[in-house]
Amino acid sequence: METPKFKLSDIFYAVIIPLIVVLLIYVIAVYVNPGGTHVVFGLTGAWAVIGVIFSTGLAQMIILGIPLVLGLIWNKWAGGAAGFIMGGLYYVASAGLYTGYYEAVSGHYNFFGDLSLMGYLVNAIVIGYMAGALNNGSSSFKRMVGAGLTAAVITSVLQAYFNYSLSLSPAMSMNHSAWASTQWLGIAGFYEGFIAFFPALILGIIVPVIAKVMTWYGLQPMRH
Repeated sequence: METPKFKLSDIFYAVIIPLIVVLLIYVIAVYVNPGGTHVVFGLTGAWAVIGVIFSTGLAQMIILGIPLVLGLIWNKWAGGAAGFIMGGLYYVASAGLYTGYYEAVSGHYNFFGDLSLMGYLVNAIVIGYMAGALNNGSSSFKRMVGAGLTAAVITSVLQAYFNYSLSLSPAMSMNHSAWASTQWLGIAGFYEGFIAFFPALILGIIVPVIAKVMTWYGLQPMRH
């Protein structure tokens, strides 16, 4: 087989796109994330919510989105396996971050034992497996959306329960306060409910669209 010739487009895909991704991650971490050093969206109000969605929410959507798309275009086993890898990475990174943070400011808490953080590992596996089982290799867009939304909503409900009932005391108290807050429309729980479930609804719609486009271009594993 003849070796492909070098093209200028190779530089674009090999250098330019990765650098754009790195720059995007930097901008989100520093300017969008409410914990960033130069946050532009503020720490309260609707703009702060947007900052949370496009930083922490986006990270969680990626962690769950990769196993979801593999479950839809391949099978439940691929989705579950990808979920184990992505969820495991998120769990280890988040547990280390929060353990170090609380050690520095308010005492010792071992977030590696936080069941709510382990929930991201569990839910990443579940969302990939569940979507793959529901879709069962179908390329029907309606079935993909149904499978994606079902898996995304169920895992978001599970994670909300884990955060409310199983997290360590400092995180649990903040979660309870967030659910009791009436800062949006004077309705208790509206703010936290939006944060908890809106990204899941978006995920359950966008990922099936991506999966469907991938099938148009043959970007799915071969089935034997």
